[in-house]
Amino acid sequence: MKTNILGLPVKETELIIGELNSLLSNYQVYYQNLRGIHWNIRGKRFFDLHVKFEELYNDSQLKIDMIAERVLTLGGTPLHTFEDYIKHNKLTVGKNISNDEKAVQLIVNSLSHLLTIEREILNKSAEVNDEGSNAMMSDFIAEQEKTIWMMQAWLEE
Repeated sequence: MKTNILGLPVKETELIIGELNSLLSNYQVYYQNLRGIHWNIRGKRFFDLHVKFEELYNDSQLKIDMIAERVLTLGGTPLHTFEDYIKHNKLTVGKNISNDEKAVQLIVNSLSHLLTIEREILNKSAEVNDEGSNAMMSDFIAEQEKTIWMMQAWLEE
């Protein structure tokens, strides 16, 4: 089996790079959704949600950079055009959402879909001992599961 400079199998690593680029694309859409709801939120919960959405988009911006750098570490090229992001996106694009419950539901749905992609990467990276990708996905998953729980609790008021 041919391995790369990191000692990972070349063929399987190329598949992981593809999955990471898909995740990167979906994260870019998630980030832009968060910016949109941050800008457009209205109502009595404006102050709390405006701050929360900013916290989430700042966090997603960091994760986007981490994903792109992991792609580079594995020897790939991170996707970086809007055309690529839209092509690989599976998330709902939130347009002109100003209602608090619709905004939070968009976050829950987006994170749920990101979790699906991340678990695929987690499984593939575990199979080939790609601990770098595996650890990153594990950290993302734990944090996002907690965010979903909190957002679901908020929706239940």
